[in-house]
Amino acid sequence: MAQNKTQPTDLDPDAVIASLAEPRRADAQTLNALMRRLAGAEPIMWGATMFGYGSYEYSYASGHGGRFFRTGFAVRAREFVVYVMAGFSDMEADLASLGPHKTGKSCLYLKRLDGIDLKVLERIIAKSLSVMAERYPQ
Repeated sequence: MAQNKTQPTDLDPDAVIASLAEPRRADAQTLNALMRRLAGAEPIMWGATMFGYGSYEYSYASGHGGRFFRTGFAVRAREFVVYVMAGFSDMEADLASLGPHKTGKSCLYLKRLDGIDLKVLERIIAKSLSVMAERYPQ
């Protein structure tokens, strides 16, 4: 079975956040606190820039499987990526009131948090975690 390219590392999440310049550091601290609280888990770095909270095991009919985080975020050069692992099904109203963003299949792209409604972001992450708990019970 092939192994995922992205794996947990021994990097210290707090040190990674501390290395960021403002205002990205403050945004990363906000995301970190929010996800710690919602996931009930401490972050683990997956690669150099991905903060993962909680984990789940998955397997496909093809035999491919692995472990990945239940939710998380990444600090990219121009934006933050919030991983909404359950996807965005039934989240249209929340996305419409979130603030400036873009989406991918399970990625929510945010340039900054200053224009984002954090209560809406919290609902989106909580909904995703709830779906993930149903799909992948711990």
